[in-house]
Amino acid sequence: MRDSFCTTQSRERLPKWLKTEIPTGQSFDSIKKKLRTGKLATVCEEARCPNIGECWGGGKGTATATIMIMGDTCTRGCRFCSVKTSQAPAALDPLEPLNTAETVKGWGLDYIVLTSVDRDDLPDGGSVHFAEVVKELKRSVPNILVECLTPDFQGNLEHVHNVASSGLDVYAHNIETIERLTPRVRDRRAKYRQSLEVLHSVKKNNPRLVTKTSIMLGLGETDEEVLQTLKDLRAIDVDAVTFGQYMQPTKKHMKVKEYVTPEKFDYWGKKGDELGFLYTASGPLVRSSYKAGEFYLKSIAQKRQGLKASVAVD
Repeated sequence: MRDSFCTTQSRERLPKWLKTEIPTGQSFDSIKKKLRTGKLATVCEEARCPNIGECWGGGKGTATATIMIMGDTCTRGCRFCSVKTSQAPAALDPLEPLNTAETVKGWGLDYIVLTSVDRDDLPDGGSVHFAEVVKELKRSVPNILVECLTPDFQGNLEHVHNVASSGLDVYAHNIETIERLTPRVRDRRAKYRQSLEVLHSVKKNNPRLVTKTSIMLGLGETDEEVLQTLKDLRAIDVDAVTFGQYMQPTKKHMKVKEYVTPEKFDYWGKKGDELGFLYTASGPLVRSSYKAGEFYLKSIAQKRQGLKASVAVD
């Protein structure tokens, strides 16, 4: 039987709240040029993020890009993701930690997000390399706050610990969807309970770290299932959660089941706050790294690390 999640049929028209402008502007062009000069890849481009123009364009906040390390080719094939896949990606670049740090240093940012493809071909999943990028960033820009959006490292908690103990400030790993849909939405090696254990182990080993995850809506989930997922996350003390609309990147990827209304996203944002998450971002175009450095999340990380910005001492 043909999988209804994957179809070559025409896609439905986007509702007006999901339509975005073509990215332009000085800030957008500047970031793109710097990324090319530093030979860095971004998930913003590789995953065809719909709000790349807003994040890179700056506007009212700091322009933000999420850097993707360990190459642009993933060993997994999740049905929602357009990043290219291969079971034998190129070897890691040993100079990437230093080059990434040098490039970011020139941007003058105080918050950066690192993410990566899955590298199941490597003995440690690339976790040591990931950690080295964080360490080089902290050496080059001592006051920078670093968020890492990591793979699950096949549930190997030693590999998770390699990244969690690297000096980062926010540890993010995406649950992506509710438990029932996980086998159909994510690669078979990605498991709902495995992702929960990754987040739980981070918090158990370092309670001061901010933990964060993201949920896509519009895949056929029910309200009861979303609520249960939120309860599962709060049970392991996850601090921050984001909700965004799943958007079919190409006709070869799974089809959108529902375009969730802005009012429904507002509902889940309020529900997250009620359940005790320290930070909840919920909206049709929100992604896991959407405006990641905005003040509130940044302030959480600062408080966890005992940093005091603009505080008078008697």
